[in-house]
Amino acid sequence: MSHSPAVRPGAPERLSRMIRLQTVSAEVDRRGFAEFDRFRDLLAELYPLVHEHLAFEPVTELGLLYHWRGRADGDPVVLMAHFDVVPAHDGDGWTFPPFEGRIHDGSVWGRGALDDKGPLLVLLEAVENLLAEGFVPSRDVYLWFGGNEESYGDAAIAAARRFEERGVIPWLVLDEGGAVVDAPLPFLKVPAAMVGVGEKGVMTVRLRARGDGGHASAPPRLTAAARVARAVARLDPNPFPKRMPRSMRAMLASFTPHARGGARLLLSALTALPWLTARVFARLGGEPAALVHTTVAPTMLDGGSAANVLPARASATVNLRVAMGEDVDSVVRRLRRTIRDREVEIEVVEGYAPSPESPTEGPQFAAIVDAVAASYPEATTAPYLMMAATDSRHFHRYAPAVYRFAPLAMSAAQRASVHGVDEHVSIDSLERGERFHRALIRSLPE
Repeated sequence: MSHSPAVRPGAPERLSRMIRLQTVSAEVDRRGFAEFDRFRDLLAELYPLVHEHLAFEPVTELGLLYHWRGRADGDPVVLMAHFDVVPAHDGDGWTFPPFEGRIHDGSVWGRGALDDKGPLLVLLEAVENLLAEGFVPSRDVYLWFGGNEESYGDAAIAAARRFEERGVIPWLVLDEGGAVVDAPLPFLKVPAAMVGVGEKGVMTVRLRARGDGGHASAPPRLTAAARVARAVARLDPNPFPKRMPRSMRAMLASFTPHARGGARLLLSALTALPWLTARVFARLGGEPAALVHTTVAPTMLDGGSAANVLPARASATVNLRVAMGEDVDSVVRRLRRTIRDREVEIEVVEGYAPSPESPTEGPQFAAIVDAVAASYPEATTAPYLMMAATDSRHFHRYAPAVYRFAPLAMSAAQRASVHGVDEHVSIDSLERGERFHRALIRSLPE
């Protein structure tokens, strides 16, 4: 049976208004919560049926939880997005001011268009449209919107804990993550809906060294700064083992029927020989390499107060995305072995282990596949491993089916604009994203 409800016009304009509110979580300490409060008020204005029919519950100062009661008592679905964004400035080279929300050439431009106000918008659009036709879901649906995902805040932690304390185990959790892409692998150009079935862990490590201060005219053989620099240098090339996660093999297998010629033979070989695949992906560099091993990225160096003064202390901050098969302790042990310097202290500033990989065979993943078919019929749905951290990692400790997919089409340039310059989303993609969530919510079993 086909369902074609009236879809409200004006979604691009509503997203534009969301973008204009500068909900930059990294600046809350300096700017306060005013923009976040305005965003909550804006949602109430833009989505009156959501706020009339769904129970609202604030979680911390920056979390918004909505509860839509269903017809039956099955385990609920949690659909997630976040409304905070990373900083952006006019002088960074944006075509249009990043918080103007310009609608131009079939797209909405601005910080958050893709990450993550666009995905938040299409979810709310779908719920509002379903409510307008009197639809009631087969099971409870929760909408969770976090306001400090970009700053690793505690809103999602508190929300996940609240579910757990109430004994609510979601049947499905769906958060941001993958998207619909046109070239999922460097040698494969097919439309693909990439659904994250797990995510790498994230660690921030600080390397510290101490030394004798003094005048730079008579330096010792190894200063604190040189010791830290040597430690960082020893982390290149990447010292972590290469492994092929289960989700990667499933991804390659899903692409094989859609490939032709040499690409099909290559995919068949890579699927059958995971040890070889891990090495091939590592040699490709970039995103493929990041899928098969823990990545190491020195991000900050600190030490010294003047050009001619030896620093008594120096440090380097290193960000690591932890691959399947590793945990925080094993990463620290490998760093110690690789650095080979007892005088370098390794401090774990934060550390989260990788998530479990959610199943690709089962009704939850099948529901996502069906919703993709309704909104992007040209795309193949494929599992993959997320490299970035999302709020959903706080649910995977007790929820068995956690997936990461934003139902928006993103070119390579658009993916590069996330946290970068000229972030924008096509209006067509917003329409398809709404269709995805409408189809997903309609299809939920009792």
